[in-house]
Amino acid sequence: MSEKQEKPTNVWVEIGSIVGTSIVLALIIRTFLGDVRYIPSESMLPTLQVNDRLIIDKVTLRFRTPYRGEIIVFYPPDTALKCDPTKTLPIRDAYIKRVIGLPGDKIEVTGGQIFVNGQALTENYINEPPNYEGTFPTVAADSYLVLGDNRNKSCDSFVWGVVPADNIIGRAMVRIWPLNRLGSRFD
Repeated sequence: MSEKQEKPTNVWVEIGSIVGTSIVLALIIRTFLGDVRYIPSESMLPTLQVNDRLIIDKVTLRFRTPYRGEIIVFYPPDTALKCDPTKTLPIRDAYIKRVIGLPGDKIEVTGGQIFVNGQALTENYINEPPNYEGTFPTVAADSYLVLGDNRNKSCDSFVWGVVPADNIIGRAMVRIWPLNRLGSRFD
């Protein structure tokens, strides 16, 4: 009887295999399933603080459309250059805002109150009422009107218009940092 002799394992081949597999899995997860994003500005105060870290779900919005009040991450339209003309096109910095207007909605801002199709929107999540007024064009099909919770200090749809559905990356799923505010409540 002869026993099979096992070849000695090369530790560098094993390490390379583990590292390679890890990189491939991380790329697949980050590209198709989820991502970690940080909040760079005060545009979503008080809901999201500067330097909060969030896990972004990239799967759910492939099977349903965003709903009013949901926080989404997206690539802004080219018209967002109005906020920062030093950027170049296409703008690849992801923005994070709250969905206010759905396709077909008529949005109006009067007296510090937002109206959706003539009905006042209850917003317990904003920093302060908007200090601007105006009527938006009817939200186009496959587009969303988004505003920051810190309405008066946000580069959002009030400045540059709607977000095409194709620009949406995903939705805010859970805050993972700082640990004392860990969780998924964004309202």
